[in-house]
Amino acid sequence: MKNIVILISGRGSNMEAVVRAAKAEQWPARIAAVISNKADAKGLEFAASHGIPTAVVSNKDYPSREAFDAALQEVIDGFSPDLVVLAGFMRILTPGFVSHYENRMLNIHPSLLPLFPGLHTHEQALASGEKTHGATVHFVTAELDHGPLVDQVSVPVLPGDTADVLAARVLEQEWIMYPRAIRWFVEGRLKVEDGKVNIDRN
Repeated sequence: MKNIVILISGRGSNMEAVVRAAKAEQWPARIAAVISNKADAKGLEFAASHGIPTAVVSNKDYPSREAFDAALQEVIDGFSPDLVVLAGFMRILTPGFVSHYENRMLNIHPSLLPLFPGLHTHEQALASGEKTHGATVHFVTAELDHGPLVDQVSVPVLPGDTADVLAARVLEQEWIMYPRAIRWFVEGRLKVEDGKVNIDRN
C-alpha cells in the first residue's frame, strides 16, 4: 500500500478527482495527507470531510524559499510518502526539494508541454492562434514544467473561446488524466529511464 501526499494552494479540484478515483477504483494506495501553503485553501475542507489528514505550512512564515521548502519537506516526510502530487500548488520549488523527491513527484500543467510553461497558458494558447490545447502530466524536475512527460491530453480550441471557457474544457480532461497517471505510478507501471517515461500498459 503506497502513501500519496497531495499539495494544494486553493480549491484543489484535481485533488478531489484523485481522492474520488482512488476510492472508486480501490487503488493499492491511500491519500496519506493533503497539505497547503494557504490556511484558507478550500481543498482542505474537502480532504477533512473525507477523513484525510491535513496540514498547513505557510510560506509567509519563512524568510526564504529554501527555509519554506525545508519545513514543507519535514511535514511531508512525516507521512512517509511514496508519491508527492502537485495539484494546483502555486509555489516554485527549490532544486534541493525537487531532488529529494526525484522520480516520485508528479505535476499536471495546463498546456501541451513544451508549449507554454509557467502561468497564463490558456491566454497564451489563444493569443498564438493554437488549434489545439490541453494538459500534461510530468515528473517534477528543477527546471520549471520541463520534467519527463507521463501523459498528455488535447482539446480543440473553438471559435469564440475565452481563456475561462478553454480552461474549463481542459480541466474536465485533467480530472480524467491525472488520476489515471497517478494510478499507473502506484501500480508500478511508470519507469523513468534516461529522462523519459516508459509506461507498462498491460
